[in-house]
Parts: sequence; C-alpha cells; structure tokens
Amino acid sequence: MSWRHALFVLLALGAVLSGWAVWKHRRPPERVVAGDARPDYVLHDFELIALDKQGKESFTLRAPNLSRSPDDETMTLTTPLFLLPNPDGDYWEVRAKRGWVGADHSEIRLEGEVKAESPADALRPVTMNTDRLSVFPDKNEARTDAVVTIVQPGSILRGRGFTVSTTTKRYVFRSEVQFTHAPTPR
Repeated sequence: MSWRHALFVLLALGAVLSGWAVWKHRRPPERVVAGDARPDYVLHDFELIALDKQGKESFTLRAPNLSRSPDDETMTLTTPLFLLPNPDGDYWEVRAKRGWVGADHSEIRLEGEVKAESPADALRPVTMNTDRLSVFPDKNEARTDAVVTIVQPGSILRGRGFTVSTTTKRYVFRSEVQFTHAPTPR
C-alpha cells in the first residue's frame, strides 16, 4: 500500500469522524411553546349562530374579528355583538370592546364598555352598563362583580356585584346599591 492510499484512508476516516461529531453535538430544534401558537382560524366580519345541546339557538354572534386558539379551543373577539334569545323568542343585544367564548360555548366573558339592551318591543325597555360581564347562555344567566347601572324609564339602579336570570327576569345586587326614581308626570 502506497503512502497516498494510506493518506486517503486517513483523510476519509477523519472526514467521517468529524461529520459524526458535528451531527452528534448539534443543537436540538427549538420547540414551539403552546402559548405562542397561532390561531387555527380567524374570521373577519362574520355572523355565527351557536346551538345548545338540544339544537336550539344558544346565541348569535356578530363581530369584525374572531380568533380561535387551537390549544384550548376558546375564541377571542373584537367588539362583539351577542344576540341572546329569551324564552319569548326575542333577543337581548349585548355589546363590548372585547369578548371570550369558552370551548363548549357555556360561558361568554365580555370586557370593556359592556352594554346590554332588552328586546326592542319590551314593555319597559332596559339598558344595562358595566365594565365586565360573564354570560351563561345554557342557564339563561349573567353575572359580574363589577359596578352595574340599569336604566329603565323613570329609574336608575346602580350597584356592585350583579346576577340576572333572563328566564325569570329577576336580578340581584350584592352591595353599594343606589336607586334613583323620577316620577312620571300625570
């Protein structure tokens, strides 16, 4: 064997060993953190009708932007308008700056200038304002620990901590309740 063949074998062996060493000591690929995941879909200027377990309308949602998280299947919303049906077939309109819908649609969280208005043909129209509100469509219930102001013709009711049932039309304030009544002229 000539010295050229020996040198070739040594160089080839050195190349194989250095390639193996580089491959063995390479950095593992960076993992994507679940919280950094992109939404699995985004909707723009849409209307969505969510159904309950019996196939009846739970709520209708209109918004300029919805993003769905693939990790927990929740949805975040920009300036949502929720139409919540009551047992009479009429709709409450609930608006906010931001919204969140749980994966099973059993809870809706609204934040920022939340405004709820009773159906247009209600005998006594009601407007409710607060900073945040959690709505539970399956239970026909909404609640918050924030300050709520309810305006009806001739009266303003304000308090902290609030629960309402749209079925029974009964609401409860927890504290700091103030009532202003303006009598109607005869």
